[in-house]
Amino acid sequence: MEAHVTSVRTFKEVEKQAEPKAAGPAWLLGPALVAGVAYLDPGNVAVNMSAGAQFGYLLVWVLVVANVAAWLVQYMSAKLGLATGRSMAELLGQRIQTRTGRLLYGLQAQFVAIATDIAEIIGGAVALWILFDVPLVAGAIITGAVSTVLLLVQSERGAKAFEFSIIALMAVIVIGFCYGLFLEPPAAVDVVGGLVPRFDGAQSVLLAASIMGATVMPHAIYAHSSLARDRFGTSDLPPRRLIRATRTDVTIALGIAGSVNLVMLLVAATVLPGVPGTDSLEGAHLAIQEALGKAAGFMFAVALLASGLASTAVGAYAGSDIMGGLFRTRLSLLTRRLLTMIPAVLVLAGGVDPTFALVLSQVVLSFGIPFAVVPLVWLTSRRELMGAYLNRRALTIAGWLVAGGIVALNVALLAMEFGLVG
Repeated sequence: MEAHVTSVRTFKEVEKQAEPKAAGPAWLLGPALVAGVAYLDPGNVAVNMSAGAQFGYLLVWVLVVANVAAWLVQYMSAKLGLATGRSMAELLGQRIQTRTGRLLYGLQAQFVAIATDIAEIIGGAVALWILFDVPLVAGAIITGAVSTVLLLVQSERGAKAFEFSIIALMAVIVIGFCYGLFLEPPAAVDVVGGLVPRFDGAQSVLLAASIMGATVMPHAIYAHSSLARDRFGTSDLPPRRLIRATRTDVTIALGIAGSVNLVMLLVAATVLPGVPGTDSLEGAHLAIQEALGKAAGFMFAVALLASGLASTAVGAYAGSDIMGGLFRTRLSLLTRRLLTMIPAVLVLAGGVDPTFALVLSQVVLSFGIPFAVVPLVWLTSRRELMGAYLNRRALTIAGWLVAGGIVALNVALLAMEFGLVG
């Protein structure tokens, strides 16, 4: 048994210790809200807008299922950090026996982090172009620079200051994207009809996989265990209280993220069907502005910018943890940031359509999900590792069902793309 397992605390051991008076309910919230920003990144915006514009309310059910799955995996990820005082990347780095295996696993995890950063930086660049006519490449550099400042806040001022910064940006995202819904609310019967599980051809399956990849984010799984470690790694609070607070934190965070994602799709399904050019972020912005007014278009662009800034900071945080845990390498903040930022700048400099790159990045993420979810479920179901934080049987079963469902969706997508099924 690895030495770090001895750090796992039982209920009795911890509950004998005095509970800090300052640890009120609000103090215990925050890590999930930061991780939840990953579910509101520009990739989500592009995919949700595309899904609503192309298929109306057809894929509402996919968003609902994806958000339930996201709740499960983020809750398990947070518990893993609480139980062990280590991130998932660190634990996997300790358990993968061979150096080659560890590096290969780390490469796929880092590739997913880069795909995430491409979506987030491109989204910020597009928003700056819409708002201020900033060239896309310059906008990508500005977005990366601002996210680096946010990471410096985390490095210099600690977890709470970083959380406050990200949560402030999250508030802007929520207000900006939800504004249009109040101007043009959808018919309730249409929304309910979208809850019936079904597809309509290969393109709808592609978008469903993209929605899943944009909602159950692999890098958010790594990040949440690390955020919980950073905030509560030395806490003497009773496990029952931390579990209860974590469950509340995840429910609030995913409730907000899921609701905003649903709002994006509903606004697109209500306003954008049949409107030419809505297959791009700038086209969707223009269509929203023409249908709902300049204020709605401005709010959309501001929310997109906040989305890019906040989510790329969280993505870089996750990439740093992956680098340290699986590659066992500690690079400077600037070096780590450049590793994930440069590919996004190159994509834009190469003339790749930004929205196409965004949607494709979410498909890449969907294929990376099993490599994060499977070890997460396995680790959190091990009693000797988790102690008092061990998954209940129902949660473990649900976790395996999520992993199996995502694999099945990806297999179906590949079969359709290669013409094996109609």
